[in-house]
Amino acid sequence: MDFGKGKETGHVVLLGDSIFDNAAYVDGGPDVISQLRQELPGWKCSLLAIDGDVITGVARQLRDLPRDATHLVVSVGGNDALGYAPLLQERPGSVAEALLMLDAGRDRFDADYRAMLPGVLAQGLPAAVCTIYDTPPSEPNQKIVRAALSLFNDSITRAAFSSGTPVIDLRLICSEDADYANPIEPSTQGGRKIARAIATLVRAGHPNPHSVVIAGAARSKSAPQPHGVG
Repeated sequence: MDFGKGKETGHVVLLGDSIFDNAAYVDGGPDVISQLRQELPGWKCSLLAIDGDVITGVARQLRDLPRDATHLVVSVGGNDALGYAPLLQERPGSVAEALLMLDAGRDRFDADYRAMLPGVLAQGLPAAVCTIYDTPPSEPNQKIVRAALSLFNDSITRAAFSSGTPVIDLRLICSEDADYANPIEPSTQGGRKIARAIATLVRAGHPNPHSVVIAGAARSKSAPQPHGVG
């Protein structure tokens, strides 16, 4: 599914979890949907993402999809991955055994994600997905979390690339401590970066039949040059 040709206006709908539905974590500051509306003046922007939701919840969110929606962006999977966090406390006998334990969780995650994405693409609208970002760089266990999340992010990127779906890589976008309100949700600064990356993709469009990776916002008013994949 391509992300369509760049349009003058449209209606962007955000699906998923608290990466988009972060109003409760920004101390009265603008949340992601408010920031996206600022980045896309003249566009309609709707929030269907729900704080705490998991991959299987996206199907329920799609039932409320506005009839005039033109673009879909999904950020989900972090809460599913968080459910496997107890695995990090296990004491396997070898590195190989540890990887097999994590991969068993990844298999379940992968099945849920691959079941979810076709339902999004079946709406017949340009759609993009987001990776799960890492925890803040200063977090004591950041390297452990980053290594574990790489398995789940592999499922997201494989599903996206195999269907030609653009990817917004939040790991590269939210790379500073100030981008996080806490180890899980984005701050106002992080939300601004996310909103700008979405706006970059929406404004540019991408009619080619392969995925692109968005790793940040355009640095100028000229059309951005996303990276092609496949």
